[in-house]
Amino acid sequence: MANQCEVMVVDDNEDAAAMLSELVACMGCHVEVASDGFQALAKLASFHPQIVFLDIGMPGMDGFELARQIRCDAANCAAYLVAVSGYGDPETIERSRAAGIDLHVQKPICLELINSTLARCTP
Repeated sequence: MANQCEVMVVDDNEDAAAMLSELVACMGCHVEVASDGFQALAKLASFHPQIVFLDIGMPGMDGFELARQIRCDAANCAAYLVAVSGYGDPETIERSRAAGIDLHVQKPICLELINSTLARCTP
C-alpha cells in the first residue's frame, strides 16, 4: 500500500468528497479536498499531489476543464488523474481521455480500485 502519498479529492458533493478523502487518509495518505475546480487550482499552487480524484459534473469548472488546467501546470502535470463520475457512457469516457484523465470510473468507486490507484505512489 502507498505510504505518505499526496492525494487531492475534488467533488462538489460534500458527502462524497468527505467519504473518499477519509478512506484515503485511513490508508496512510495526506489528502487535500476541494469542492470545485477553482478551489482545486488555488490549492494546487502549493500542494502537488501524486493522485487527483476528480468529479466530472461540477458547476463553474467541470472536471474536464480542471484536468486540462492540471495538465498545463508544470508542477502538477504528472499527477495521475482519476475521474470519479456518475457518467460512464462512451462519449464521456472519451472526453475524459481527451482532457488528459488517466482513468475514468463510475461512482461508487470500489475499494480495490482505490487500493490499486494508491499503489501507484512512490514513498
